[in-house]
Amino acid sequence: MRQGSLVDSAAIMIRLQNLTLQRGPQRLLEDAELTLHPGQKAGLIGANGAGKSSLFALLRGELTPDAGDCLIPADWRIAHMRQEVDAVERQAVDYVLDGDLQLRSVQAELAVAEAAHDGAAIARLHTELDNLDGYTADARARKLLAGLGFDNAQMERRVGDFSGGWRMRLNLAQALMCPSDLLLLDEPTNHLDLDAILWLEGWLKAYPGTLLLISHDRDFLDAVVDHVAHLDQQKLTLYRGGYSAFERTRAERLAQQQQAYEKQQAQRAHMEKYIARFKAQATKARQAQSRIKALERMEELSAAHVDSPFDFTFREASKISSPLLDLAEGRLGYGDRVVLEQVKLSLAPGARLGLLGPNGAGKSTLIKNLAGELQPLGGRLQRGENLVVGYFAQHQLDALDDRASPLLHLQRLAPSEREQTLRDFLGGFDFRGGRCDEPVLNFSGGEKARLALALIAWGRPNLLLLDEPTNHLDLEMRLALSMALQEFSGAVVVVSHDRHLLKSTTDEFLLVADGRVQPFDGDLEDYARWLVDYRARQAPAASAAESNLDKTDKRAQRQAAAALRQQLAPHKREADKLEKELGQLHEKLAAVELRLGDSALYEAARKDELRDLLAEQAKLKSREADLEERWLHALEILEALQAELEAAG
Repeated sequence: MRQGSLVDSAAIMIRLQNLTLQRGPQRLLEDAELTLHPGQKAGLIGANGAGKSSLFALLRGELTPDAGDCLIPADWRIAHMRQEVDAVERQAVDYVLDGDLQLRSVQAELAVAEAAHDGAAIARLHTELDNLDGYTADARARKLLAGLGFDNAQMERRVGDFSGGWRMRLNLAQALMCPSDLLLLDEPTNHLDLDAILWLEGWLKAYPGTLLLISHDRDFLDAVVDHVAHLDQQKLTLYRGGYSAFERTRAERLAQQQQAYEKQQAQRAHMEKYIARFKAQATKARQAQSRIKALERMEELSAAHVDSPFDFTFREASKISSPLLDLAEGRLGYGDRVVLEQVKLSLAPGARLGLLGPNGAGKSTLIKNLAGELQPLGGRLQRGENLVVGYFAQHQLDALDDRASPLLHLQRLAPSEREQTLRDFLGGFDFRGGRCDEPVLNFSGGEKARLALALIAWGRPNLLLLDEPTNHLDLEMRLALSMALQEFSGAVVVVSHDRHLLKSTTDEFLLVADGRVQPFDGDLEDYARWLVDYRARQAPAASAAESNLDKTDKRAQRQAAAALRQQLAPHKREADKLEKELGQLHEKLAAVELRLGDSALYEAARKDELRDLLAEQAKLKSREADLEERWLHALEILEALQAELEAAG
């Protein structure tokens, strides 16, 4: 990459000129042009595999152009969100501080100077430290972590103690901590909840440098960027405005093409019909009115996606109950730990509920109880006779059979269905041709999420429980999911940080907070204001708790910690035992599924063998579900006790 100079003001920009970039046999960019001026905030969008991440690598200097130039001011500081974590032994707050390399360098030099009692060097380095705002660095790092959802205790924990999603939050905080002229963020909202996304929006709006952002969250893009760079057919096109403005402009261009125009008209007729039907049924609730506006806008934006590879619906259930599910006086939680109390919820066909609430308040706990993955600790949960649940959660992506293809996954659900019918259905989720027959092992997170949704859609559910369904999905698939949910005649309960999905597919919101589930009479703008008030209320309570902790008798703390350690031991043994049993069961299941992977097994002459194997697989999977539930329950208790031990210690 050739670096630009700072000879004149015109050079102080990012400029791609006649750029060609190739990775292996695939040409990603050809004669591409792009200019970004200082302080501009641009969203980089394009299909998965189009080359967005490779373009980021080019800007970081990790790749070089095959032709043309990539010009960046020579003295610009570039920060980016890493995708891997290596310093697992570092404290979380120290890991974030490591993002400021210059600060860490001065601190290291200062430590050497102090050890050598070099007064002149110490004075000089303290001046440098002051110029870098080094004395406020720890406070700034903690403020970043708090904004991204970490509490004070978590800030002191080892990086290695966190799950993958929380490690990505640490990487994001580290990138934000780094002083920069150019900030490159690749899917920063993937592992964030709505609370953290709203905080990040505010931070990025105030960021003074140049921002280039890859995201599949349309509302996030609209809130943060002032330009959109669209990577399509090996070219880069820069559009002024946010994502919504990009859609309108692109729709106008595509409408000029006759083939696109015909499909656009069909989509417009579909949207007009749906809006008319919904308006006739909608209440005057704030969210219902917001949804009407969102649907009317979807009528306009649908034309911008006429070339989408996705086109699917959720197959209609053959029977339905009313209510589908009724929960009264529910006490929900894990083991002896109650998360939600006095929960009352009745779901009728056609219900459209979005769950809102702070991180950790119990949204996923509620969905798991509705799905049957957890059982209520108290109260009454009655399921309709014809209830068929379609449950989507991120852990189900890991439950897919890595050795099986999308086609084989579907054949196991419908062994008597014609293969071409199954292939046609999978085509709506963009599994076409050879992709239908490839093992899941090679799939990206987005492809696994699409396959999981395809399996749910095939199952004719009349209740959809969706816990963050848009994670890993690109913009086109998110739009297709929104449109499929609009046509779905059953009930929908969704937890999502994708505000566009919530606005376009839900009629009502439930607020999950402070151990209760209550109707929320407002829209997402009202919820954002509620969150600000909620955080303000929590801050004094947290300070008071810390003050009380300081006054706690240390001897009593040690005694409590010792008692907790004694309680830990049997739960640890139980968890280890269940994990071992699960491992043995997985080996048996793998052997059965290996045999099911033999395409010859699906010939008519071997139908008895296939039936027996499928029965054995079902038996093992039932046992697996039981063991996993008991194991997860043991882990929940173990983690709760461990957290109490850490607090007591």
